[in-house]
Amino acid sequence: MRKSHFLSGIAALTLAPATPSAEPQTTPWVNMYGVSGGLIDMPTAEVAPDGQLTSTVSHFGGTTRTNLAFQLTPRLSGVFRYSALRDLKKTTNPAFPLATYYDRSFDLHYQLLDEGNYRPAVAVGLRDLLGTGLYGGEYIVATKSVGGKVRLTGGVGWGRLGSHNSFASFGTRPTELLGGGGSPNFDRWFRGPMAAFAGASYQHNDKLGFAVEYSSDAYLQEGVDMFDVKSPFNFGLKYKFNNTVQLGASYMYGSEFGINVSIALDPKSSPAAGGTDTAPQPVARRNAQSAQDLGWTADASRKPQIKASLTTALKREGIALEGVKIDATSAEVLIRNERFDIESQAVGRTMRIMSRILPASVETLKVTQANQGVPAGSVTLARSDLEAFENAPSSAILERARFSADSRNRDFDVIDETYPRLLWSFGPTVKLSVFDPDSPVRADVLASLEGQYHIAPGWVASGSFNYKIGGNLDDLPQNRTGVVAVNPPHAVRSDARLYAEGNGPKIEHLTIAKYGRLSDDLYGRVTLGYLEQMYAGVSGEVLWKPVNSRLALGGEINYVAQRDFNQGFGLQDYKVATGHVSAYYDLGHGFHTQIDAGRYLVGDWGVTASLDREFGNGWSVGAYVTKTTLSSERFGEGSFDKGIRISLPMSWALGCPSSEFLGPRAA
Repeated sequence: MRKSHFLSGIAALTLAPATPSAEPQTTPWVNMYGVSGGLIDMPTAEVAPDGQLTSTVSHFGGTTRTNLAFQLTPRLSGVFRYSALRDLKKTTNPAFPLATYYDRSFDLHYQLLDEGNYRPAVAVGLRDLLGTGLYGGEYIVATKSVGGKVRLTGGVGWGRLGSHNSFASFGTRPTELLGGGGSPNFDRWFRGPMAAFAGASYQHNDKLGFAVEYSSDAYLQEGVDMFDVKSPFNFGLKYKFNNTVQLGASYMYGSEFGINVSIALDPKSSPAAGGTDTAPQPVARRNAQSAQDLGWTADASRKPQIKASLTTALKREGIALEGVKIDATSAEVLIRNERFDIESQAVGRTMRIMSRILPASVETLKVTQANQGVPAGSVTLARSDLEAFENAPSSAILERARFSADSRNRDFDVIDETYPRLLWSFGPTVKLSVFDPDSPVRADVLASLEGQYHIAPGWVASGSFNYKIGGNLDDLPQNRTGVVAVNPPHAVRSDARLYAEGNGPKIEHLTIAKYGRLSDDLYGRVTLGYLEQMYAGVSGEVLWKPVNSRLALGGEINYVAQRDFNQGFGLQDYKVATGHVSAYYDLGHGFHTQIDAGRYLVGDWGVTASLDREFGNGWSVGAYVTKTTLSSERFGEGSFDKGIRISLPMSWALGCPSSEFLGPRAA
């Protein structure tokens, strides 16, 4: 379903960023598999800098690998790989009679030991643990520095990494491919023939490096139809243009030349040097005598003047004032942050402005942020602390701030221009389908009109309409993109091709929603209408989230009908009730997890588990997996639902404040 971001927004207003962990020894280089390491085709015990996201494209011997690697923790990294193999003769699924075979795989690499004075770094890895098994292999590897420029690596591998000149065998290992893949192949891990691999890397300077290796991969799956393995030795060089782009070239297996290009992004470091944001307003300091002056309270015109001044000053910062509550010694403002993706920036700038406009007798400052017109998290600070610690480290002011989410006494003086309010946009958008089993990328280009009409606090009507300009999403294979229901034959996501047919105009969604606070810790939402591209109906959601708790609990229930394929106002006969109970937990250090259990669109029951790492600047990288009572055979390609999501704040890329994000955010 088209899940609301209201509840995730509520949680975001009450969470503080965590302190990152220390990083172990790292390497700047990436190999042909997209894994951090100084060799070419073989793994090492090295890791990337904590949090680094690296995209690599490599090609040799008729194989092109597109890799996306993420250093999840200082020791643990994961790699998603989408490979295209030209003229692979060992394709075991007759449903894919392709000249080029496409394969998806996933790796994990964990550094067990750091390097010491005499001890090498040691790592263990699983390659292709959730795929067809084409690249299946496991390894234990050690890497040791010799001097400041040379690193020596040696290891033992199983699977592909045990296929050349094996010296022993540990149990038996199945060798056939796993069809559509998607399930963990536990019965293969660290089993079968074992072989040794080794290599050495030399870093000439900050930009140039060389490598030589002895490979234990005989490339038996590819065979001579793709290329001929004449030697186990590979030779390569790597060149870094800057901290982002790297190029590698190699001579491999005595018969092939290889090349790889990688782009590394550090979510903790913006590519835009400095920034174009204006400096915040300085805090206005009071003198001791003015702070005791309460004479302004007798002037009936002062409060309207204060409201007008706050509204104007906050608007210049990209912050909308929705309400204000002020008395002789305290003031609270209700704001809508329209500019900053980091909520604390909006709070800080608001309090600075309050210090410049409010009468000197006002000592207690409180800023409450609104989400869809609903008051959510609040920050309270003594004005004297704001004056004393204006230029101190943020930790000093954080110790004195109080966080709350009290739903009582919300009798704000509402700013007249806040409601009703219309927001809209029109322009081109791109809808993507990536990593399909027989096509790397499909896309439609749409002309989209989107709008939100905020009727009153908590009441929002929204819609999105599009017209297809061009694209090829309607070429998606039928019944290959999701679950096939028994009755009707196409009830769920397998109908994506049919919804992409025709140009339109089409209704992406058209809803009216009510958001609200049910108590101090309880939030709710009800939505009615055309909820998403494929389903219409009614959806309700509640969330229990105490402000100082790492745990939040929620529930959602929906009753929906499948929409017509032309995405007009018509509905089909298929109707279903779905619902989930959810648990959200802040694990610390930027990691958030979510568990959803309940009923899904095809009537099956199951669980979705997700894990996301969010950085202090808004970057988020995560993954999810769903397993239900639906069998792998009935699900089709991939066996069960799973995916990776990346959300990039535009402020990080542009160097200026923006509340916009590129990519899906965790719900």
